[in-house]
Amino acid sequence: MAEENQDEAMTPLHPSQIWVLTIRAGLFASLLALAAFALDRGPLRRTAVPPLALPLVVLALGLGATFVIPRRRYRRWGYREGEEEIEIRRGMLVRVRTIVPFGRVQHIDVAQGPIQRPFGLATLILHTAGTQGAAVPLPGLLHADAEAMRDRIRAKIRQEFV
Repeated sequence: MAEENQDEAMTPLHPSQIWVLTIRAGLFASLLALAAFALDRGPLRRTAVPPLALPLVVLALGLGATFVIPRRRYRRWGYREGEEEIEIRRGMLVRVRTIVPFGRVQHIDVAQGPIQRPFGLATLILHTAGTQGAAVPLPGLLHADAEAMRDRIRAKIRQEFV
């Protein structure tokens, strides 16, 4: 019950992130379907597998996954920016809660990939000291919001050194 209250206070990603996740899933599903068609034309012809059975199954599963999984992944992401740290939650099967104290941040990137760009989205990447989880991404932010968050965090880091 306490986790539900914490989830309510989390800021969700921008709704356009659903489209980014859907496009990525669709591209991956398309590659799998092409591989299944190639197998169907080659090695599977020497087996008892009916023609087009594997490609059609892969295509059906890929289409289903393309329209179901991205929405579920989107709902599991959230973040909370505090005075001294940022908390990021994500994960469907394995739920991950990452807390990054601003004092551990060494540098901050704002990245924008080719699928994010048309939607005006970006990923804020916090680089911390250490090796395990040294780069902590926060995708699905409007580009201007990611830059503003970067500037706020940078200002808080500078205050610690003064």
